[in-house]
Amino acid sequence: MDRCFTSYYLDTPLVKGRVFDVFEAEGPLRDAAVFFVHGGGWTGGTRVIFHKIMEALNKRGYLTASTDYRLGGVSALDQLKDVREAYDRFVTLLKRRNRPLKIFVHGSSAGAHLASLLLCADPGECGEKCELENEWVKPAGGTLQATPSDFLHREWMMPQMWSTMQSVAGVPYDRDPGLYERLSLSHYIRRGNPPLFFLEAELEYLFLSEYTLEIVKKHRELGIPSHWKVYEKMEHGFFYELVRKAQLEAFEDVCAFYEGDLKTTL
Repeated sequence: MDRCFTSYYLDTPLVKGRVFDVFEAEGPLRDAAVFFVHGGGWTGGTRVIFHKIMEALNKRGYLTASTDYRLGGVSALDQLKDVREAYDRFVTLLKRRNRPLKIFVHGSSAGAHLASLLLCADPGECGEKCELENEWVKPAGGTLQATPSDFLHREWMMPQMWSTMQSVAGVPYDRDPGLYERLSLSHYIRRGNPPLFFLEAELEYLFLSEYTLEIVKKHRELGIPSHWKVYEKMEHGFFYELVRKAQLEAFEDVCAFYEGDLKTTL
């Protein structure tokens, strides 16, 4: 199947990091699209890392996009602004293509943090200031790997990670604890959330999986069909390629989630 790859910049003149790639398959398309947000500790990473998975989804008939966001010298709210505006411009593109506005969002690690806020918080609710072209289109669901359940300090957390989180928050925790609450996925768990699928690594060490399990349990209590699964012998940020057995298993599970056929047990 032939594919068309295009990069879309959000600004004129161009701003580094405010760009997303779209992979369009030539052939029958499903009614759902997928929007990716990369990880990298809020300070690194690139949209390119998801291209292999996007290519595989193209072969399944999914139109996909992967976004960058500004790194260095900006806050998590600035990054959320970038991600939300890229998602909004993707909506514009889908409208121009006369495509359904059924969009799933995938994120990993820091990207899962930003994606989770995109999924569950309303525009501007976290404190980000966005310029949107469209009435907000709520995502149909989210697949999240290595997800911070909140933006708070935990006793088991690596000191370097907490230092990074305070740096990207832009202000120390003791000066503005409310900001850290607004940056927390757990702050937005409520009716109206889209279903989420948390892909957890057995060897996860940065963001413990038990906390996202609690989110899924709360969703189930609210009647939201969210899912949670642990992948054996996998490590933090394992779902960036499709080589190992568990990566291939995760890919099939993600597709099943998008298609409404995923079965998991808690």
